Amino acid sequence: MTILDAALAAARTSGVERLDAQLLLGHVLGRPRAWLLAHGEAELSDADAARFAGLLARRRAGEPVAYLLGTKEFHGLALQVDARVLVPRPDTEVLADWAIELLHGEPASPAPSVVDLGTGSGAIALAVKHACPRALLTATDASADALAVAGANAAALGLAVELLHGSWWQPLAGRRFHLALSNPPYIAGADPHLAALAAEPPAALTPGADGLRALREIVAGAAAHLAPGGWLLLEHGYDQAEAVRQQFAQAGFADVQTRHDLAGQPRCSGSRR
Repeated sequence: MTILDAALAAARTSGVERLDAQLLLGHVLGRPRAWLLAHGEAELSDADAARFAGLLARRRAGEPVAYLLGTKEFHGLALQVDARVLVPRPDTEVLADWAIELLHGEPASPAPSVVDLGTGSGAIALAVKHACPRALLTATDASADALAVAGANAAALGLAVELLHGSWWQPLAGRRFHLALSNPPYIAGADPHLAALAAEPPAALTPGADGLRALREIVAGAAAHLAPGGWLLLEHGYDQAEAVRQQFAQAGFADVQTRHDLAGQPRCSGSRR
């Protein structure tokens, strides 16, 4: 038998961060992190130790903790996540918050229509729907696997979101929205940080080259799908704000704005048609 404190200390020595190890051990035992901290002298069975060791090995190999746990919290919602979708990041809550702020300023009638382009796990669309139940949410994704994850999350949370298979605006011919938002792939193809993200879907991380291709496509197609005065909000890299703002201006959008993430970096830009 091994006591919990010893198991966590060994995990740290093996190269797994303390918080990650605590979350994984809590997952194995079905206990919250606070319980582990209060019961460090409790014994770990051989079966649980073996399961814990397996998770630690996968974490050292680069798998995100969210995949190992099978869940990730986003905007107060517990989402199912796995290797079919990008792990939702806290900084993306800035995008969801901006959308919710705009929707709360909309008239009560008619119900505002919202589209989330490249929804992945459904994190953004579901956060917006949860905060603004009257909004009519549509979400698109080029990955049928991602849409399956988003659909499972919507069903588990009891939130109605229309899910459509297709790239960006492609499945939305003839439709217009009061608000469109997206967290598209924007990491440049040569960015050295991609190596540490190898477990996540490459198509959800980078479009290659300078990382701006998806952002350009979304801005270029927006005018045909936004109602007059409708907003388009985009997440982008910390060093891409000026390029995105220029795209908005060139496409004839007005009132271009940028919001900053938790670290104070320019993370989202938006504009009105």
